[in-house]
Amino acid sequence: MKLRIFTEPQQGASYDDLLRVAQTAERLGFDGFFRSDHYLRMGEGDPLPGPTDAWITLAGLARETSRIRLGTLVSAATFRLPGPLAISVAQVDQMSGGRVELGLGTGWFEAEHTAYGIPFPALGERFERLEEQLEIVTGLWEATEPFSFEGRHYRLADSPALPKPAQRPRVPVIIGGGGAKRTPRLAARFADEYNVPFHRPEDTAAAFDRVRQACEAAGRESILLSAAQVVCAGRDEAEIARRAANIGREVDELRVNGLAGTPQEIVDKIGRFAKMGAERLYLQVLDLSDLEHLELIAAEVLPYV
Repeated sequence: MKLRIFTEPQQGASYDDLLRVAQTAERLGFDGFFRSDHYLRMGEGDPLPGPTDAWITLAGLARETSRIRLGTLVSAATFRLPGPLAISVAQVDQMSGGRVELGLGTGWFEAEHTAYGIPFPALGERFERLEEQLEIVTGLWEATEPFSFEGRHYRLADSPALPKPAQRPRVPVIIGGGGAKRTPRLAARFADEYNVPFHRPEDTAAAFDRVRQACEAAGRESILLSAAQVVCAGRDEAEIARRAANIGREVDELRVNGLAGTPQEIVDKIGRFAKMGAERLYLQVLDLSDLEHLELIAAEVLPYV
């Protein structure tokens, strides 16, 4: 099982905050540093310093790290046109020496679209746009000749399909979510990795099975499976409770809906995800000032999974 650190910068983090966490995660041996792609804080609290753009952030981190994988979980198809997105991600992949992964989804948080003037179509159209974007972005990266595309929402004519990412034939693509029909189909067609975010183990297992069935229907043998879980580790109950309070959560709730408890409890629950086929786990770290939390997980969880 590979463990990756997953952050939510829209909740209050500067680039320097993210840099400290990313460099600490790299030093401690975590496999990846990923961030959400949002433009508005969720829930109450201090809105400062305000949002940071995901791909601008990752471009900076690409030059200030050397080993750790970098990516989004997940970028919203509503935020960017597919051609410029393919260019941005390919450039950041080059800047990182081939360490970038693109998580791409429909977008769901209407308030951030309203706040920054981003169109927010109905869900059906968002899925249509996501499918076309996946076809365009992957097509541009893989093309060996000028690339054209004619869809309902996007049209490309004789694109030079440049730049190319450092990774060939393309940057790995992650598709996530618990949808029963459209998400498994898109994952089977386009994704290198399918991620189930913030579901209980039994629901995660069911989602994995749906994607396996979609892959079989598409004539595909396998897909890498992963999950995302909020993490709250402590050496004793007092430390667990302190960390839970710092992120506004209850310990009992986190033990059910996330990875909370002593390192051994967390190792045991990670084992449940491993048994159902997960090969990567994204640990959602919500208190970015608590680098000792990462130290504890690296010392007492990472070596045992």
